[in-house]
Amino acid sequence: MRRAALLLCALAALLGGCGMAAKVRESDLVSSGPATVAQPPPHRRTGDDTVRIAMVTHGQAASDFWAIVKNGSDAAARQMGVTVTYRSPDVYSVARMRQFIDQAIASRPDGLVVSIPTPALAGAIRRAVRAGIPVVSINSGSDTFRRLGVLAHVGQEEGPAGEAAGRRLAAEGVRHALCINHEVGNVGPDTRCRGFSQAIRAAGGTSRTVPIDLRDAARAERQIVAALRDRAVDGMLTLSSDGGEAALRAIRTSRAADRIALGTFDLSPDVLRAVLAGRMSFAIDQQAYLQGYLPVVLLAQFARYGLFAAQGEVIPTGPHFVTRATAAQAIRLSQRGIR
Repeated sequence: MRRAALLLCALAALLGGCGMAAKVRESDLVSSGPATVAQPPPHRRTGDDTVRIAMVTHGQAASDFWAIVKNGSDAAARQMGVTVTYRSPDVYSVARMRQFIDQAIASRPDGLVVSIPTPALAGAIRRAVRAGIPVVSINSGSDTFRRLGVLAHVGQEEGPAGEAAGRRLAAEGVRHALCINHEVGNVGPDTRCRGFSQAIRAAGGTSRTVPIDLRDAARAERQIVAALRDRAVDGMLTLSSDGGEAALRAIRTSRAADRIALGTFDLSPDVLRAVLAGRMSFAIDQQAYLQGYLPVVLLAQFARYGLFAAQGEVIPTGPHFVTRATAAQAIRLSQRGIR
């Protein structure tokens, strides 16, 4: 944790400081000549100062979560004076992601930001690295980015985040839990469910995964209602804000609010209102805004100056728990597209 805190503080200093300042006296500086300047990536175009960054994710920019990721990347692009091209499939599709990554490689950007929801993208990402394109991963991929040659990962570590959610629900007395997985086969959600299950079992309980299809909201609600027919179930974790909203509707339909403790990953206006009203125990904020913002800053500095902070590291953006006590502040920020 101390190492992660130092990394975040270093990034905060780059962007505006950690909120504290101390007056110190440094030893005298004696220079015997110019320092060696790190070279920018070799494919940069001579005489063209426009930095171009490509971003390819598995989530649609129209979703509550990924819209905030895009807001973060747009803000960084404006502040850093760079161009960011964002692409994602209309529905979750590994084949489309490969296509978008290969198109990005062909355009020779100065940096590539990519989510890694599955090892099946390894070949495309390695092609980008072999082409000399600096790559930073976001959101999914904290366990795999290093062996692909990716410079750093910005996001939360999914296993520990799932465990933290499990411990919170277990502390509320949950012993028979459901993990509602909207993207079975996506490494991130799958890992969250495993971590969640481990924490519930460690507390002496049981957990099972329930797949749902969020492309059809009514069907997703029915799938959760069916799972709630098991009267032993006393807790539930969903892995996205859309999943959380479907779970809220299913609990209302099942008239199970008095026996189900519910938590979710990710924020939306409906989720935050439910937390504020006490209908949901918590929502996990993995700080989508920073997942869009930080990689653009890192790659812009690398393209221009050859500087890169936290190489080979996970820059953790979560999990941060929004509870009834903090939901009002999160609602105000969500109205600005930041949370």
